[in-house]
Amino acid sequence: MTVDRLQERLAAVTFKGKPMTLVGPELHAGDPAPAFSLTAGDLSAVTPEILIDQGRRAAMLIVVPSLDTSVCSLESHKFNARLGELPSGVTAAVVSMDLPFAMARWSAEQGDVKLEMLSDYRDRSFGNNCGLLIAELGLLARAIVVIGKDRTVSYVQIVPEVASEPDYDAALKAAAAAA
Repeated sequence: MTVDRLQERLAAVTFKGKPMTLVGPELHAGDPAPAFSLTAGDLSAVTPEILIDQGRRAAMLIVVPSLDTSVCSLESHKFNARLGELPSGVTAAVVSMDLPFAMARWSAEQGDVKLEMLSDYRDRSFGNNCGLLIAELGLLARAIVVIGKDRTVSYVQIVPEVASEPDYDAALKAAAAAA
């Protein structure tokens, strides 16, 4: 899946203080969830419809540049440890450009990871269509996107400095409210 004409948002985020360009339209709460296809560990395609289980679940997408960095690994650990704060009607998944095999390796090394691992490596449709692809790096910006059962985006948190952590409490509260 691709978009016809990609928008660019200059200096939308920084990476270690350097301004970066985000590709794609800016996503807002209230927008319909864009079309995208992510890749699961078994290489199957995961779409918004699959994530929300055809309207039976909300989805919290924890978007990170790469699990092989210390901040992304720490963030994923913290969200994994706090999954019990979410109602059962919420799917929580990490989304990155990492290959599914690298994500599986990271999960195995960490042990007891309950987060789903989804990759945007195949066609970058998530990054492009959600406006989270960093043009200069070919990686995703650090963000939290919550999609409600009705396939409407209910929460977006784009972390201004990619090397910083998100607001965990706000993200978890938004995901719980979407259930």
